[in-house]
Amino acid sequence: MTAGTLTVPRRSVATRELPEPAVSNTRLAIVIVITAESMLFAGLIGMYIVFRLSARAWPPPDLPRLPVGVAALNSVILFASLVPLSRALRGARRHEATGRGGVQVAALLGALFLTVQGVEWLRLLAHGLTPESMYGGTFYLLIGCHAVHVLAAVIWLAVLAVLERRARPGWTSSAGLEMCTIYWYFVCALWAVLFPLVYL
Repeated sequence: MTAGTLTVPRRSVATRELPEPAVSNTRLAIVIVITAESMLFAGLIGMYIVFRLSARAWPPPDLPRLPVGVAALNSVILFASLVPLSRALRGARRHEATGRGGVQVAALLGALFLTVQGVEWLRLLAHGLTPESMYGGTFYLLIGCHAVHVLAAVIWLAVLAVLERRARPGWTSSAGLEMCTIYWYFVCALWAVLFPLVYL
């Protein structure tokens, strides 16, 4: 018996491609992030509602009123940013240059929203609405937490805009923009809840 007879012949293993998952990892990640953020805001909104219902007068008569008109116009700015961003995402999915400027426009509108909000906060602080009162504290905590999320989304949009400007014509990939757009829709949907709850 020779050594060659002891060897076991190797079977060729057919490589088969794994099916694509129903939900991509990036989408799953953003869904997890949004779920966690929704739980955070559910707690903050619940806190606000409890304080508001337990107060004798809301807002207290000795504190300045919130700028409803300015906040309403600011809401239009935020919601308007969804149009160019959605157009940019449609172009990115087709790998077309269509709507590339929409990312920059959305980032600028988001930055404008934050700027207007910051100016109004400074005016409210100057008129005596400080975080020391329950009314002021809940306002700054809830709206400030939303502002931090808008800031994070604006930075994300700005980074995407810079990366796409350096890339070849057309969109290199739509995954990053898709996740950012989903997050931006979440931020806008949150404001659609917070604005009437806090300002009206």
